[in-house]
Amino acid sequence: LICRGLASSAGRPREDSWLKSLFVRKVDPRKDAHSNLLAKRETSSLYKLQIHNVKPECLEAYNKLCQEVLPKIHEEKHYPCALVGTWNTWYGEQDQAVHLWRYEGGYPALNEVMNKLRQNKEFTEFRKERGNMLLSRKNQLLLEFSFWNEPVPREGPNIYELRSYQLRPGTMIEWGNYWARAIRFRQDNNEAVGGFFSQIGQLYMVHHLWAYKDLQTREDIRNAAWHKPGWDELVYYTVPLIQEMESRIMIPLKISPLQ
Repeated sequence: LICRGLASSAGRPREDSWLKSLFVRKVDPRKDAHSNLLAKRETSSLYKLQIHNVKPECLEAYNKLCQEVLPKIHEEKHYPCALVGTWNTWYGEQDQAVHLWRYEGGYPALNEVMNKLRQNKEFTEFRKERGNMLLSRKNQLLLEFSFWNEPVPREGPNIYELRSYQLRPGTMIEWGNYWARAIRFRQDNNEAVGGFFSQIGQLYMVHHLWAYKDLQTREDIRNAAWHKPGWDELVYYTVPLIQEMESRIMIPLKISPLQ
């Protein structure tokens, strides 16, 4: 019993040390909302991620329709929104379209755009025609992580990877703390496009968007990260925070600002 007690007490400092290492910086989540602690404060941008599952026989017509209508919304100065990127999923769930929009000014801008589009006859007809081509659709409203790059237009050709993580409830702060350090390991090749977390829709969702020249370049860059001291430790501590994860390899449409 004495030996067991000594062993137990000897293990406590190591356990306490491990628990403390879960936090890169000390943040008390009870003092403020997660969104205020993790999001960019210098901007008030809100993002909308749309995922549409298209009827296989309609994908070509769907893409053509989107390429006719979406640029008009993007270029209209009276709409405080911008099309960040639009893609088809190449590897992952097939016959899928992914759109990412930015609303300058947050929720008021989103409401303004939605109200104006309801009065837009062309958009109303677009939605009706588009709806006949879909099997299902979903969306999320997102904020940017403060430590990620802001997604800006880039020249191509590139492939894009959208890595989506369903986190365990209550772990968003820990995830943000670790990735504030981890992102530094993944910027040498300009592959980091943007990082977001959900506010409305499926909650405790994180999305990381990456750009690569091709699949082999993606493999080389990801493998190279493991040779950088500290990357393996950050992966080790973030993996237990994840419930599910998904990777999509996507090809941009011709109208996408992210090429």
